[in-house]
Amino acid sequence: MKEVKIKLFFTDVDGTLTDGGMYYTSDGDCMKRFYVRDGMGMKLLQQVGVKVGIITSETTGIVEARAKKLGVDYLCMGVRFDGKVEAVRKICAETGVSMDEVAFIGDDVNDIALLQAVGLAACPHDACEEVLDIPHIRVMHHSGGYGAVRELTDMIRHYRQQLD
Repeated sequence: MKEVKIKLFFTDVDGTLTDGGMYYTSDGDCMKRFYVRDGMGMKLLQQVGVKVGIITSETTGIVEARAKKLGVDYLCMGVRFDGKVEAVRKICAETGVSMDEVAFIGDDVNDIALLQAVGLAACPHDACEEVLDIPHIRVMHHSGGYGAVRELTDMIRHYRQQLD
């Protein structure tokens, strides 16, 4: 891992915090499956002083409810492609954190710009080819919705503890 201490952690939702599936009821209601250990990993990061956030192209009550349950520091919905980079740059400017001190995990083409802009870029094992081909990306052993986020948060947390 880089010699930079990560201060901000962001994750995408669909395909990263979830398995990418969308489940619909006969009434048309959508449901998503989240992996609780990913959420615990985000909470553990907060305990060592890392601010955490969710950044997604969707704007849904499901994501809002999950963010509230996790107590994330930042929730950015309805942003995609370069909009994700701009949202994180704005947060960095407000907090005095450099983009090199940001970690982001994403899985699809709308995450590429942000993955290329942060200090620590990671993706689930089952990310799309364009993401897997990003130079210096850390590919997790786990798939999206099955522990990829927890794997990265544990890595960051253990590294921070070694620096302290």
